[in-house]
Amino acid sequence: MADRTSITLLIVDDHPVVRDGLRGMFTAAGPGAAEPGFDVLGEAADGVEAVELALRLDPDVVLMDLRMPGGSGVDAIAELTRRGARSRVLVLTTYDTDTDTIPAIEAGATGYLLKDAPRDELFAAVRAAAEGRTVLSPAVASRLVSRVRAPAAPADETLSAREREVLELVAKGTSNRAVAAELFISEATVKTHLTHIYGKLGVKDRAAAVAVGYDRGILGRG
Repeated sequence: MADRTSITLLIVDDHPVVRDGLRGMFTAAGPGAAEPGFDVLGEAADGVEAVELALRLDPDVVLMDLRMPGGSGVDAIAELTRRGARSRVLVLTTYDTDTDTIPAIEAGATGYLLKDAPRDELFAAVRAAAEGRTVLSPAVASRLVSRVRAPAAPADETLSAREREVLELVAKGTSNRAVAAELFISEATVKTHLTHIYGKLGVKDRAAAVAVGYDRGILGRG
């Protein structure tokens, strides 16, 4: 049985070698350590499995990767938040872009740490997360502060010229194949532009992109 002072963990990452490394690290600092130790209750390889295990095992902290096939970390965080899970989620990833950090924090993550963090910093972050304190890596904190302080970009500068062309054609009901032919680009490039458009506008599909485009004045009047 785990020591009552141990912080219980669920490790979520799609790479087995990463999970093994984290388990070994936290096991070495387990019960009996000078500070409250750790007890790894389980591992998950994607967001869907993470939600199932977190609800069943009820760990103090979930160490959550973000980009995983079979279920993203952000979706898992949002689902755990929706279902009122007690576990605190500490994101542990290699990505620190706005498109990764903001959605994760908005979904309910308690903290956000990068995988290059020193061992002691990771341990301290897990302990802080278990207590409900927000933990952000210096790089992420700096990005968030810059984002808050930066003036909002005008609506017509939200998208690149090419992205606006793609959105305008989509608003006319043009298919991806027809957009590619119209702009003399590949269909795969069209899909890439749409992915960027969705990210910048904060939407998930064509209809929502068009609606936001009109709302922000990018497409003129609806």
